[in-house]
Amino acid sequence: MALHFEDEDFTAAWRELDLPQLDGGWELFTENMGVKIYRLLHQGSGLYEYKIVGVLSDCPAQQCADVYMDLVYRKHWDTYVKELQEKDCDGHKVVYWEVKYPFPMSNRDYVYIRERRDVEVDGRHIYVVLARSSPKLAEKSGVIRVKDYKQSVAMETDGAGGTKVFMNYFDNPGGMIPTWLINWTAKSGVPGFLTDMKKACNNYACYCQK
Repeated sequence: MALHFEDEDFTAAWRELDLPQLDGGWELFTENMGVKIYRLLHQGSGLYEYKIVGVLSDCPAQQCADVYMDLVYRKHWDTYVKELQEKDCDGHKVVYWEVKYPFPMSNRDYVYIRERRDVEVDGRHIYVVLARSSPKLAEKSGVIRVKDYKQSVAMETDGAGGTKVFMNYFDNPGGMIPTWLINWTAKSGVPGFLTDMKKACNNYACYCQK
């Protein structure tokens, strides 16, 4: 598996800020706080891929991008993080992320590559972050490895001090979690994450001064 992203991957992500690609079975799943979540059923797994479109008010776009990339800071504001750090593996940087799951379920962990690019398009400044699974680290005992994970995020100013956001997301947590529970969690978890992200952006300047 390639350990880099292509130019067209970044282009595809930022273009969906203007016009999300929703052909081929995408449906509106829920709308909350001005954020629309669309989903597409993956045949065979019973799981959904998601596209999220919305605005984080009062959060400048560059600050949102910086917060999104700051792994150390995320451990301060994301209560589901058990472990999160960059690791060197065969000369390449990968992110290791262990997520807390409620008892009696096992924690999940992710190993993935990611890249941020700041893109200039006709006077617009767009921040794009891509991530996908990379099978580069040995699995830990007692933790279930999420082997199928991808995410793309594009952010730019909304023109009023906030950030317009597009996100495309899929993961398969594996194990014996009922698919209905996974899909219910997505419905409540994505708006919850965006709320936490907004709070983290508002507190970031104070954090950086410490």
